[in-house]
Amino acid sequence: MDASTSTEWDFTYRSRRTARYATVVAALFVIAHVAVGILLRVSDTGVRFRITDQIGLAMIGVVLGGAIMTLTLPRIRVGRSGVAVRNILGERVFDWADVEGIWYPDSGHWARLELPAYEHVPVMAIQANDGLRAVEAMDTFRELLTRYRPEAAQE
Repeated sequence: MDASTSTEWDFTYRSRRTARYATVVAALFVIAHVAVGILLRVSDTGVRFRITDQIGLAMIGVVLGGAIMTLTLPRIRVGRSGVAVRNILGERVFDWADVEGIWYPDSGHWARLELPAYEHVPVMAIQANDGLRAVEAMDTFRELLTRYRPEAAQE
């Protein structure tokens, strides 16, 4: 099933704190690299820095900032057609027949979507650092699980 074929989702969740932290850290990386790039030619250290070196250092900061911003991508969507889990590298959509539940490991940082045959998929959107909001997301997911797949709730 393709994620673009189904546009009806009853529940969408993203981590707020991680997105905020990632945005701040990415901005700091960019600012620091741009500042160091500008200051490269302020004093004579015996090394000849050129404009291209300054631009290159600033661009390294932009690339690192962009890489950090990928931490804002994780999302989970739940609807009649199934569960869509998007982590950093892509989105996977699971039919309700394949979903057995969701749980949170004792020492984990994020939730896991249970699949048949003891398989699981990390759900990076539901993270421990969101606290009560993450607990509410787990409860909402479980309510939708009982609505769309009642036999999974009884197992």
